[in-house]
Amino acid sequence: MKAPDRDGVRDSSALARLRDTLRKLYHGRTPAAFRFQLAAIVVDLAIIAFFIATPVLQESPSFLWLDYSVAALVAADMIARLLASNDMLRLMKQPTSWVDAFILLTLLMPTALANLGFLRILRLWSLSRSGALWRFFEMRGLKKWREASHAVINLLTFLLVVTGFVYTFFFRTGAGVEGYVDALYFTVATVTTTGFGDIVLPGISGKLTSIVTMIIGISLFVRLARALFRPAKVFFPCPQCGLQRHEPDAVHCKACGHALKIPDDGD
Repeated sequence: MKAPDRDGVRDSSALARLRDTLRKLYHGRTPAAFRFQLAAIVVDLAIIAFFIATPVLQESPSFLWLDYSVAALVAADMIARLLASNDMLRLMKQPTSWVDAFILLTLLMPTALANLGFLRILRLWSLSRSGALWRFFEMRGLKKWREASHAVINLLTFLLVVTGFVYTFFFRTGAGVEGYVDALYFTVATVTTTGFGDIVLPGISGKLTSIVTMIIGISLFVRLARALFRPAKVFFPCPQCGLQRHEPDAVHCKACGHALKIPDDGD
């Protein structure tokens, strides 16, 4: 009767060691952890490139193999991040986890959810919320560009999502590179409000798509301009209220007045 207990303890110990190893790799600051996190970012960028190229690759005989291979990578990453988390339930409630779960679903059901495949590019938004990505920025002395980088990624994600939507619902008859380029051309022209007029979307749905694209696109451009031109602020979570953005020379938190000890660059 004791053998099963020993097996249970052994299994529990192995799982604990695995979780500890994954935690060190995903959240650590050692050279090995940094190499792992950098490799994970490169893999993520390759997956995002696949998502962008999906409209062109869909007619390829090997598309399903690529699709399911990417699904395996995404699933493995999701499971590993859950095991590396100190609070699995909290991680599962985060928007990035919901986005990744939806992306995995579209990868596992590429035919049934073909019309929603353009939303896979939201993986870029999930990557922009990755702590590993910004730790890389900090190590390169680029911490002050974090907010501007967020604004650029948000704008790029929006452009690609709208391009995928327009291609899926308006340019599908001209499948392939030409149709996707037409969709991208329309999206950029609409977001920048230049509106050349040589490519327009038909019907009321087309006009509504153009209106929503212009409104959201302009707001994202404004946010990008603010991030680039307003005075730089440092990211340092206030121990009292959690406010993250402060003036570089701030001594007290402007929200709650708590004393701050913001380290100087290089400390």
